[in-house]
Amino acid sequence: MAVSVHERAILVGLDLKSRSRRASDHVPYAAEESLEELKALADTAGATVEESIIQSRPAPDAATLIGSGKLDELRSLVHSLDADLVLFDSELTPTQQRNLENALQCKILDRTQLILDIFARRARTREGQLQVELAQLNYMLPRLTGRGVEMSRLGGGIGTRGPGETQLETDRRKIHGRIKKLNDELENVRTGRGTQRRQRQSVPLATIALVGYTNAGKSTLFNRLTGAAVIADARMFATLDPTVRHITLPSHRKVLLSDTVGFIRNLPTTLVKAFRATLEEVVEASLLLHVVDASSVYAPHQTAHVLKVLAEIGADQTRQILVLNKMDQGEESDSLAQRILSEVPGPLGLEAIGVSARTGAGFDKLLTAMDDALAVDPVMLARFRIPAGEGLSIHLLHERAKVLASHYRDEFCEIEAEAPESVRRQLTRYVVE
Repeated sequence: MAVSVHERAILVGLDLKSRSRRASDHVPYAAEESLEELKALADTAGATVEESIIQSRPAPDAATLIGSGKLDELRSLVHSLDADLVLFDSELTPTQQRNLENALQCKILDRTQLILDIFARRARTREGQLQVELAQLNYMLPRLTGRGVEMSRLGGGIGTRGPGETQLETDRRKIHGRIKKLNDELENVRTGRGTQRRQRQSVPLATIALVGYTNAGKSTLFNRLTGAAVIADARMFATLDPTVRHITLPSHRKVLLSDTVGFIRNLPTTLVKAFRATLEEVVEASLLLHVVDASSVYAPHQTAHVLKVLAEIGADQTRQILVLNKMDQGEESDSLAQRILSEVPGPLGLEAIGVSARTGAGFDKLLTAMDDALAVDPVMLARFRIPAGEGLSIHLLHERAKVLASHYRDEFCEIEAEAPESVRRQLTRYVVE
């Protein structure tokens, strides 16, 4: 169920009185903060938010989530504002959604459905589209409801009289079939991605992955570092599909930089599973650039959530640099870093660097830190004499080293280059002393 552009929406949050601090979180959880995030999601989906309300309860109401009294208030609000859509910040059960639709007589979406809708709009590659559709079907399957005998199909012939197969069963069978087909197609895509990854790893380039909360500025940072043109805007989840580019560090080493999907609190489990390929880029990385929106008052909360997700996918032991982005809009980097590191139990010795992806401030320091954080691979001047037919070896030098001069003499290519030790070892037989 998609959100149409300019639909008038009302946001509904649930503040559980017993939830001052959840066991799974390292920071206090505020309903107001979560509802503000839901508003940003609604804006991204194209809805116009007319009103936001929060219901405080000791526990969710099984029938309507918010209880009968608040439901009456919400019904009046829907009518007075002529709202087309009510967005709930909690995941609704099939029963709750059906009851709310009957009571409010308008479209009802929960947080998960809204995120799925945004992902469906933003996926550009075939893999991303397959992943989103798979997540949508997995979410839809347990929420299918039938309307009794009116949806039954009568069979023909002896032994087939009676209700036969209901429309609900038919729908479930079709969805199961589509899910199987999507899984098969995704496995083929992942096999191809795995082949590409192995090819990259055969040429030992270190991989650096950008991670962080959605809308922290990862894509803008990626574009400035690589000169790429990845979509970057203020809306949430602007980048869904993993993008990999080469960059050259101050030591002239070339590394791979990967931009990944942003994290968010309460990201649907089906999406976390579906975007496994994106997360694989994070797990395989040699270094993580953990990008934080320094201008956000929720920076420590968002940092804690990203660290939690990294631990869940097994990437918490990978070395990280905390990149405090948007420093031109926020507080001083040293004070913000101290506040984040004091409130968040992150990896020991986490280095924090303040930058502005918009203006380029702090990038020299960041590039130097990236160089220092990676395994030592000293660069030295060397001369190589490679047979002209050894195209892969010649390409390796152009790919991984800084070529200063090259000449073809007889049947050989003579190259002078500043090359990393790892490349010189691979091409030892061609080194000219």
